[in-house]
Amino acid sequence: MTAVTCPVHPSAHSRRFLIGFVIALLLPLAFTPVVSGQTAIEVAIERDPATVEEERRELEKILRRHAPVLEAQAAVLKAVAKLVGPAVVHIEADVISRSSSSRARHVEEAGSGVIILRGGKHFVLTNRHVIRNSQPDAIKIKLSDGRQLRPTKVMADPATDIAVMAVDAPNLTAAPTGNSDRLEIGDFVLAVGSPFGLSQSVTFGIISAKGRRDLELGDATVRFQDFIQTDAAINPGNSGGPLVNLRGEVVGINTAIASNSGGNEGIGFSIPINMVMIIGNQLVESGKVMRAFLGVNLDSKFGPEAAKDLGLPFPTGARITGITKGSAAEAAELQPGDVILEFNNIRIDDDAHLVNIVSLTEVGKRVPLLIFRDRKTLKMEVEVGDRAKFGQ
Repeated sequence: MTAVTCPVHPSAHSRRFLIGFVIALLLPLAFTPVVSGQTAIEVAIERDPATVEEERRELEKILRRHAPVLEAQAAVLKAVAKLVGPAVVHIEADVISRSSSSRARHVEEAGSGVIILRGGKHFVLTNRHVIRNSQPDAIKIKLSDGRQLRPTKVMADPATDIAVMAVDAPNLTAAPTGNSDRLEIGDFVLAVGSPFGLSQSVTFGIISAKGRRDLELGDATVRFQDFIQTDAAINPGNSGGPLVNLRGEVVGINTAIASNSGGNEGIGFSIPINMVMIIGNQLVESGKVMRAFLGVNLDSKFGPEAAKDLGLPFPTGARITGITKGSAAEAAELQPGDVILEFNNIRIDDDAHLVNIVSLTEVGKRVPLLIFRDRKTLKMEVEVGDRAKFGQ
C-alpha cells in the first residue's frame, strides 16, 4: 500500500533553492581558464567588452528565432488557465471532529472545488474529506470574483471520497468536463486549486500513471480507487480542485499526495472525472449511490506463477475463488478457478480493478464477460445485481 500525506518544511526548500541558485551563478566562473596567475573571477571581469557585446547579440538572435515557438505553446497554457479559473472555487468548512473522549470539537478544513453545469443547474465537485461532517450552513464557497456562497445541498459518497454541492447564484461560470478514459501517460495537464490557502494557483505537469488502486489515504472508508497519478504540483489545499487537459476540460478531481515532507514531491493523485460523474449524477438524481454486484470472491494474490499454472501467458485478470449464492455470478454459472479477463469489454488488470469496474456499472445491466477456463477463453453475459441487497 502507498501511504499518502505530511508536515511541510518551507525553510528547507528555500535553503536548497538558494544554494542551487548560487551554484548556478558561480559555476561558469569556476570553469573560466586562469591566465597569467589571475583568478577566474578576475579574468571574467576583464573580458573584452566587444567580445561580450558580440556574444549578447548572438544570444538575442537565438531568442528571437526560438522564443516564438515556446511562446505559442505557453499561450495554450495561459488560455486553459483563463478558461477554467473562474470555475474553480476555494472551500472552507467548519468540521465537527470527535476525540477519543467523544467530545466534539470544531476544526476548520480548507480545500478546492470546481463548478459544473448539469440539467441547467450548477454544482460544485470536491472531495468528501474537505466537507466531511459539515452542514451546508457551515461551508463557505469563495468564487474567483470574490463572492462567497453557501451550498443549498450537500451530497457525498465516502466510498469514493466524492462530494457534490448544489449552489445557486447569478453569473456562475461552469467548467467543461472531458473523458478521462482517453487520457494517456505523458499527456499534459494542469492542476488548479488553493494549495496552502493560495487561491487560483495553477501548476503544470503530465499524466504519470493510471489505475492506482492501492493507496492508504488515512480514511479506510475510501474503498473504490482508480486514481490518475500526475507530477503537476499538488499540495495540501488542492484537494477537490480540478485536473485539466490542454482543451480546458476537467479530467480529474485532485485528491491526495504521496509525500514524506507534506509538500509536493511530484506524486499527486486525482479521481478520474468519468468516475466522479457516475457517482455525482447518482447523488444529484437520487441522493444515494447504487453499486452493482457480481457475486464473486477473488484471489488477491493471483500473480505470474498462478497464471502460468493455469496456462495463461501473462498475469492479468481476476481469479474467482468463490461464488455468492443467489448472485449474478451464480446465475451466469461462473465457477471457482475461472479468471475474468474482460468485464463489459474492459480488460481487467487485477481483482481491485474488477471490483471498481463492477461498482461503477448500472444495476441490472447485462454486460459481456470474457473468462479463462480449462486453458480456453469463453464469452458469456451476466446481469449484475444490487450490492446493497447482499449486505455489501
